[in-house]
Amino acid sequence: MATPNYSYEKRQKELAKKKKKEEKLKRKAEGKPDLPDDDTPDGDDAGGTPPPADPAP
Repeated sequence: MATPNYSYEKRQKELAKKKKKEEKLKRKAEGKPDLPDDDTPDGDDAGGTPPPADPAP
């Protein structure tokens, strides 16, 4: 069985990070807003109004 080439995997990871960073800098230079990193869509109870409280019996 062949041994895993960790240096190749590391290099690929570094290249992906570098590409992502360059794209982010390019977007900032163009003045476009960054895309959110989290998976929550906009307007999805992100710190807005709290849910209505249950009425006391």
